[in-house]
Amino acid sequence: MSSIREQILSALLARLETVPDATAKRDAPLPETVPAGGLIILRDGDPGDPEVVLSPVTYLWEHQAEIEIILQRGQDDDSAALDTLLMAVGAALSSDRSLGGLVEWLDWGAPKTSGLAIDGAAALRGTSVPITIHYASDDPLA
Repeated sequence: MSSIREQILSALLARLETVPDATAKRDAPLPETVPAGGLIILRDGDPGDPEVVLSPVTYLWEHQAEIEIILQRGQDDDSAALDTLLMAVGAALSSDRSLGGLVEWLDWGAPKTSGLAIDGAAALRGTSVPITIHYASDDPLA
């Protein structure tokens, strides 16, 4: 059986896969081209140092992950298309903030938008959304 951390990240990816027309991946490298509906990349991030509660020992995590949302530049209105995809990601995350009971709460911050340049590739437009995953485990490796 996989760790609670792996179960959570897999469930979060599954939520992102529900975004219509977009392709969702986990820890993928930046591509040279992006699918027409956009690309969503979940970055595993850092679980950080947990708060520890004794008797029974419980580790309380505030895992910092990141969601990258990327579009190919050259669409008629890059900003509007990126905003539409961003809103769809927000709706997918909001639909189940406990990921089926795996976590206490999902919380995310404001997006940071930028143009992305890759040598020899068409320009990309992207945004990054920080996400905090609040959960507990009984083992630091679990």
